[in-house]
Amino acid sequence: MAEKEHTFQALLALERVCLATAGGFMLEDVNLCISQQGVTAIMGANGAGKSMLLKTIHGLTTVTSGRIKWRGEILPQNIQGERRRQMRMQQAMLFQRPTLLRRSTLENVEFAMASRNIFDRGRALRLLRDVGLQARQNQAARSLSGGEQQRLALARALSLNPQVLLMDEPSASLDPVSAQMIETIILQQSARKIKVLLVTHNRAEARRLADDVVFIHHGRVLEHSPAEQFFEQPECIQGRQYLAGEIVV
Repeated sequence: MAEKEHTFQALLALERVCLATAGGFMLEDVNLCISQQGVTAIMGANGAGKSMLLKTIHGLTTVTSGRIKWRGEILPQNIQGERRRQMRMQQAMLFQRPTLLRRSTLENVEFAMASRNIFDRGRALRLLRDVGLQARQNQAARSLSGGEQQRLALARALSLNPQVLLMDEPSASLDPVSAQMIETIILQQSARKIKVLLVTHNRAEARRLADDVVFIHHGRVLEHSPAEQFFEQPECIQGRQYLAGEIVV
């Protein structure tokens, strides 16, 4: 179903965005308006285009056609120089498999902060405390467990003071303690008016966290609805099939 008209002031708008490859479209005719606050879950089956949509929003890919508006301003296809830096400084992205430096846990956070000319060890330690890693501050980051590494990556992302936090399946394959902690932090950041865009396969997680759901199928956004509406009565047949387990996740 086509994207509905929205009355809110959009943080981000994609208008007929396409991303083509030699094998076809990864994103096709995407129309989407994202609000400035709350948690937006991006859902769909494997290969639907969820991660590619998130990377496109973050400016990691150049679209083939269409246009993207950031706070009402149309972005050129190739954003360069100071404008690109300013836009990216408002965002932080957390990948499913974080890449950590061969440094201590604390030094990983401090290095990220230094990239934005932020030098505040006390804040870095507070962030590690918030993700339950203060006791591990001097431990080699790459020796942490998978769940601890993801929590460190989240602390590192938050150290950048983002207005928008983009998260690609941050709790996938994590232990329950780490997954619950990440969910708590997501809700805390949303309460602080940080916009969260969350790619997730976990329907229970999306029900707990999301204010609205973007459902994508074969590179096309078929539905964008309030979360309660999507989970109770999705409008598109593919959404109903997805929730019923008839489309392989």
